[in-house]
Amino acid sequence: MRVNTMKAVVMSAFGEPDVLKPVEIPVPEPPSPSHLRVRLHAAGINPIDTKLRRNGTYYPDLPSPVLGCDGAGTVDAVGRGVTRFRPGDEVYFFQGGIGRDQGTYAQYVTVHEAYAAAKPAKLSFIDAAALPLALITAWESLYDRAALNAGQCVLIHAGAGGVGHVAVQLACNGGARVATTVSGADKASFVRSLGAERVIDYKNEDFVEAALGWSDGEGVDLSLDTVGGATFCRSFAATRVYGQIVTLLQSSCDADALKIARLRNQSISYELMLAPQLLEMHEARCAQCRILERGAELIEEGKLSVKVSKVLPLAQAAEAHRLIEGGHTTGKIVLGIE
Repeated sequence: MRVNTMKAVVMSAFGEPDVLKPVEIPVPEPPSPSHLRVRLHAAGINPIDTKLRRNGTYYPDLPSPVLGCDGAGTVDAVGRGVTRFRPGDEVYFFQGGIGRDQGTYAQYVTVHEAYAAAKPAKLSFIDAAALPLALITAWESLYDRAALNAGQCVLIHAGAGGVGHVAVQLACNGGARVATTVSGADKASFVRSLGAERVIDYKNEDFVEAALGWSDGEGVDLSLDTVGGATFCRSFAATRVYGQIVTLLQSSCDADALKIARLRNQSISYELMLAPQLLEMHEARCAQCRILERGAELIEEGKLSVKVSKVLPLAQAAEAHRLIEGGHTTGKIVLGIE
């Protein structure tokens, strides 16, 4: 007999992690003939989740949202127009979690069939749920924003982080030479295992000087900033004339830093992989699904992996947020959903 309610974690207000409350809510029904309902087995935790929890979602008038954008699970039901999947198929996806559509901190979620990809057979549900946002962000940054080419020198900040460790692998797969910043010997060893050529411990080395030395004084072709703030502003000095800087953050720099970017004719690009969902851009979201499909191929070929540092049960979503906000996480944190 089908249950009508499910376990979920809702955001009762915006603020500290304790606003995340385990509750029972109705099981969602597919909202259109093109939607799937997925029985979730895992949900990825991302920094965007903590920012929305602390500052409010993009839809503040809608009460008690379910956060979580990354998910992996088994198709439970399909709309009459669905052609790509059937019940029992294993999928992974990026969907909801920004305040309008229900997110993945729940036992069930609905997703348009065009936005879901077949889960890589080599990955567990836990690992698959860790991948979508990080993979799409890294791919769009390197290939859509920067048009990365083989042989280029790339500086990736926080290469042991969620987006960073995927970006290091994608850049190496694309034939680039990769330098990356980390802190500590364990993270240095981790990123070397992913293919990084130059590892910069930013606590003991000036990353600008290190990047310039590694690139024979010219600067790198591309800097990927996953940190923001001063790291973004100082990346101009580490990047060559006509080079590119891609940032995931909204940061402001002083006039002297911007003068370097202008003098060097550098291009600055912003990457917000949420934009297609926010702006309801169907074709762009379909393109992001194709990135997930390509990522699955790379995983099956042994060219891409995902690092999960900790798995917590759904009811401990608040603790997962505390760990993310504490910083220094290697790879991803995931909620296992029973």
